[in-house]
Amino acid sequence: MKHITFYLDFISPFAYLAFEELPKALMGLSYSVTYKPVLFAALLKHHGQLGPAEIPAKRDWTYRHVQWLAHSKSVPLDMPAAHPFNPLGLLRLAVATDPNGQPNRYVCETLLRHVWAGGGDAADAGRLKAITRELAPGRDPADASVKSQLRAHVEEAIAQGVFGVPAFEVDGKVFWGLDGLPMLRAYIEADAWFEGHAWDAVKAVPVGQSRQ
Repeated sequence: MKHITFYLDFISPFAYLAFEELPKALMGLSYSVTYKPVLFAALLKHHGQLGPAEIPAKRDWTYRHVQWLAHSKSVPLDMPAAHPFNPLGLLRLAVATDPNGQPNRYVCETLLRHVWAGGGDAADAGRLKAITRELAPGRDPADASVKSQLRAHVEEAIAQGVFGVPAFEVDGKVFWGLDGLPMLRAYIEADAWFEGHAWDAVKAVPVGQSRQ
């Protein structure tokens, strides 16, 4: 059995779609999943990147694309009232539901649908209070231990080479994005391609030119 660490931020529509698609994409395989919430903005800052929603034309395309993908996969998806938004309240709530900061699938599903179903304000204080009551975390989401665990998830993700969400880590290999799920399945199925040199050889490709 392979173990998958699923790094996600509830702000990401691709994380929502990948979460919904994962059981279908890996149907029939033997695997387990640990969910680790991370702050996407912290990954972007570390790698010196802009988020898709910070580039106006890319923002428009991203929102169109995710709605098309949801439609094509028959996954209900409604854009939240405002996006991007501050996801820290939701991330800390997820972490607070588990002593090790690793929420179960039900918690992640509840929080993803809080954002991506119904078109509500994902960061609204009243809605956050209501969903906190519903999930009844064992710790106060504002507790220092919760904040520390969330930071640790981010640091761990960076150390693994994660640069965005959703990301799936298995045996030290990171598979990124919704469209990485077929590749993840192939790895779990022991596709012979992964026994070759291609995975690591990309690191040796010289940089021909870089922008300063």
